[in-house]
Amino acid sequence: MAATLRDPRQHRGHSRDQLSTLNEALAADTRGNSRPLLIAAADLFQLAGEVSFDANRYADAAAAYSLAASVSKEAGAHDLWACALVRHAYVDMSEGRHRKAAQILAAAERVADRGDSSLATRYWVASVQAEAHAGLGDLAACEHALARAEKVQDLTTGSTNGGWLRFDGDRLADERGARYVQLGHLDPAEETLKRALGQAVLAAGHSYRRRGAVLTDLAAIGAKRRDPEQLIAYGRDALGLARASASGYVARRLQALCDEFGPLSRDRRVAELGAEIAALGTP
Repeated sequence: MAATLRDPRQHRGHSRDQLSTLNEALAADTRGNSRPLLIAAADLFQLAGEVSFDANRYADAAAAYSLAASVSKEAGAHDLWACALVRHAYVDMSEGRHRKAAQILAAAERVADRGDSSLATRYWVASVQAEAHAGLGDLAACEHALARAEKVQDLTTGSTNGGWLRFDGDRLADERGARYVQLGHLDPAEETLKRALGQAVLAAGHSYRRRGAVLTDLAAIGAKRRDPEQLIAYGRDALGLARASASGYVARRLQALCDEFGPLSRDRRVAELGAEIAALGTP
């Protein structure tokens, strides 16, 4: 018998029922054939973590991702294991712990190297490593990681998984622009983000979350340049998407944007935008 899974506190309704069923199946397994169940459980834990993360329940998200990593490791599912580590690193970066995130991502890189080379896992790891390096102010390491991430475009069509792995290269412009904003390289950031926004308008199924993030980054460039027109125009568009989607992620990004207002907060229109963002709240 491989393991019996714990039911995390954050799971409700259908997810709890699924975990209960998996617990029973694993407990009843006396022949050691539990790998498919472990993989299913790891997938479910990652989903639970994503739901918690988007609702700003960071402790719950970290617990779910830790379980996903542990179960994936036991199943020998290296790509799934690496993805759980990446998502755990997102929790640390959201709370400003970029050095710790970089350490987790280094472990994810080692795990991904043992995975399926036809999947995009290692390139997603590199993309997220770029964010951690940018948070640490390391431009060279950030650029190196972005260059590795771009190799995802060499994979054949269908090399990404629609569940726990969703990285096919169409977000590279979004990611590069966001990293340049973090590092204060505003001109290349704006050029890259506008190109990403144009692609988003044309791309079917582009999520509110992703588009809201690009708009917020463009608003942040306006704030850093002390340009109230740019800040307000993009900020209001992002606010509209946050309201439409009820995404905690976009709300968090907008709340972080308010920290960039600086002297612009004396502008009545900027102050009104800040008040609306504050009223937005998060789930």
